[in-house]
Amino acid sequence: MYDLVVVGAGPYGLSIAAHAAAAGLRLRVLGRPMASWRDHMPDGMLLKSEPWSSDLSDPSGGHTLADYCAAHDLTAEHGVPLPLDTFTAYGRWFGERAVPQVEEVTVTGVRPDGDGFQVETDAGEQIAARTVALAVGVMPFVNRPWPLLELPPELASHSSDHRDLRRFHGQDVTVIGSGQAALETATLLAEQGARPRVVARADRLHWDAPPQPLERGRLRALRDPHSGLGTGWPRRLWSEVPWAVRRLPSATRVRIAETALGPAGAWWLRERFEPAVPVLLSHRLRAAVPHDDGVRLHLTHTDGGTETVDTHHVVAATGFRPDLGRLRLLVPHVRTTLRTVGGSRAPELSSGFESSWPGLFFAGLLTAPSFGPSMRFVYGADFTAARLLRGVQRRLGDRRGATTIPRPARDSAPAAQGT
Repeated sequence: MYDLVVVGAGPYGLSIAAHAAAAGLRLRVLGRPMASWRDHMPDGMLLKSEPWSSDLSDPSGGHTLADYCAAHDLTAEHGVPLPLDTFTAYGRWFGERAVPQVEEVTVTGVRPDGDGFQVETDAGEQIAARTVALAVGVMPFVNRPWPLLELPPELASHSSDHRDLRRFHGQDVTVIGSGQAALETATLLAEQGARPRVVARADRLHWDAPPQPLERGRLRALRDPHSGLGTGWPRRLWSEVPWAVRRLPSATRVRIAETALGPAGAWWLRERFEPAVPVLLSHRLRAAVPHDDGVRLHLTHTDGGTETVDTHHVVAATGFRPDLGRLRLLVPHVRTTLRTVGGSRAPELSSGFESSWPGLFFAGLLTAPSFGPSMRFVYGADFTAARLLRGVQRRLGDRRGATTIPRPARDSAPAAQGT
């Protein structure tokens, strides 16, 4: 029986596996490395976070993005957006060095079995594990507006459905949303020869400010500190003290997860977006029906007026919503009995990321209502991996009738550079 099976091989899964391997746990890691990044983001995208805050977590502090770039004669500089393909290649490089072996199989089921679990794969294997960490990424939680649900894929899609946007050359495409995914998808569509527009409920678009220099005076650093999620005290709070977020009332945590760090475009995208993409602000999608060779969108303005838009295709860049009900690899009696955070559909977790089902751990998006918005970003992987490993060690110690003594806890992530 394995001590731990990690399901998922994105930034969180690989980081957890690196910590577990270094601790000597008997381990299996299942999933396609960096699958969401490799398969579900368009060519030409750039990383929104700064390179120094985009490291996967190795307990030795090695195998950083800067290490990868130096080894491959690439540049990773503060204030210079990094190509998505570089980050994806870095994640795979990290996995090859910090994780003993990643098996590219799909997990089809996780079910309790005695004091542990049986993990089933699409290859027909049954793996016995004392503990399981689900780091499944965001793809099970795609959020599509209900008016688009009945449309066929040739008329409506989600932004995560596209790796190559060249198929839309010459077409009118409507992008729903106002965050980075919507604004960058629309920009890339324009640059691939499509005719995009953006439809947003917001009354204006928000753009992040360019990052402050890393080297600056103490007063400027105090007034507008750097953090792994950007500059400013609110971002500093969310990135550095997820342990404190977890101690807040559940309703407060849910509200923070839903509203903190709202939709905004990267500062470097604005000059490419504004001349190329028209925007309909303060409009809500009310209905969508096939029409001629495309789709007709019925929109409602916040002032009560209505408008119709005819388009060849509509892309919902409407993000992802944590919902245990969509995690079909968990057997129903586990999925439906897990304690949740407030009125959300996300699991309530211990300080070690353990759910109310003993031995079942979560990482990534599903943990945001417990630990805050940093869990939506790569930066949260370091906090998660260290804490989750200690939770697994405690659980294994309990089951073996002995206590595993973890390393001293850190109550916050390392201070961001330049603060």
